[in-house]
Amino acid sequence: MQSITCSAPVNIAVVKYWGKRDETLILPTNSSLSVTLHQQQMCATTTVAASPQFTTDRMWLNGTEENLQTPRLQNVLKEIRRRAEHLQNGVGGSKLHICSKNNFPTAAGLASSAAGYACLVYALAKLYHVEGDISEIARQGSGSACRSVYGGFVEWSLGEAADGSDSLAHQVAPETHWPELHVLVLVVSGKKKHIGSTAGMQTSVLTSALMQHRIKRVVPARMNEMRQAILDKDFQTFSELTIKDSNSMHAVCLDTYPPVTYMTDVSRDITRMVHAINQHYKANKVAYTFDAGPNACLYVCQRDVPMVISLIQHFFPPTDQSETFIQGLSFLNNLLHAESCDVDGAVRYAIPLSPQPGGVQYVIHTAVGPGPQVLPEASSLLGQDGLPTT
Repeated sequence: MQSITCSAPVNIAVVKYWGKRDETLILPTNSSLSVTLHQQQMCATTTVAASPQFTTDRMWLNGTEENLQTPRLQNVLKEIRRRAEHLQNGVGGSKLHICSKNNFPTAAGLASSAAGYACLVYALAKLYHVEGDISEIARQGSGSACRSVYGGFVEWSLGEAADGSDSLAHQVAPETHWPELHVLVLVVSGKKKHIGSTAGMQTSVLTSALMQHRIKRVVPARMNEMRQAILDKDFQTFSELTIKDSNSMHAVCLDTYPPVTYMTDVSRDITRMVHAINQHYKANKVAYTFDAGPNACLYVCQRDVPMVISLIQHFFPPTDQSETFIQGLSFLNNLLHAESCDVDGAVRYAIPLSPQPGGVQYVIHTAVGPGPQVLPEASSLLGQDGLPTT
């Protein structure tokens, strides 16, 4: 048995991908740009193993055996094997066992499929010794997965070719480019969303007039502006564009018939808090973005993280003090408790909210991170018999 274990990151788009022009190849209706989050806090881990003793391809996800015959999984496996046909890799005709897990909620609007497919494709490429760009393969599993094969700040180009050969991801800037940029993921709900991204996108493409305006008029200019804001490390512009594009995507969802709603009342209260903070300080201190789910991703400069955390703890306090409400970067334990952060009392009065205990389940504090990684053999999720270790 030959095996390899890898990890891959979550990415959160600041210019959103919403809608496909080709459902099979997963070609987008517009380009997008994302931030790769650090794997120390959020990642998918996948072990792939090949053996002539395996009688069929099998896959386990988060402890449950999954159907490997879905079109997207089969497209990924076929393309990897096609590229590997001429290679002397020793795993040629062997069947595969795949075991994957996420360390964050799955199917809750936190880009779990992006991390999962990027991890799978990266691990398969390493197992089969496939070289070259793999973002095209990852894209065929989950569109945004193509952005998770790179770290830092990543653009997924719309492309023009009918076969999708130019609809690829590339890195705009590495994870070391903007170390002051931090990320707070506010988990409002870890439950599976009521309508999946694929179904939501399909309905939007068919019924939303606003979507046509977005993809033709709004996104092309916004991509150029966002790319430059990142290169310049211009947080004021970056945050405004991020907020506007999140609102634009969710406006398209509401313009869909019947409407698609991912944000909840708590989600909307988080947006109110963010705008009140920025208005109070007369500068953008924090930006929000929401993917297809209720959970908020806040971008904050490192110096302002204690202030924002303090306000989150005040307006969305945990109901169970025994649980770790703030998770992630280690210096939180010393710096980021509400009682140890001297926040200007006026900002609390400027936020038109009442405390909502339990509104936010927990917060993950992270930063910009690298792309997929090969893990040591001891990290394998499969035993010597090719079956999950847990």
